[in-house]
Amino acid sequence: MTLNLLFVTLTLKKKRTSFEEAAHNESVSKHFEETKTRQQHFTSHTL
Repeated sequence: MTLNLLFVTLTLKKKRTSFEEAAHNESVSKHFEETKTRQQHFTSHTL
């Protein structure tokens, strides 16, 4: 998408993710969810 505004051109491109990057993001999300679950478990027992 290209937008011309007051003699300034702004071009936006959709970023493509590689397989390695997608796998890394999935791994990070999995670890985040596991940590969040452990924290919820810990805080529910301490209250």
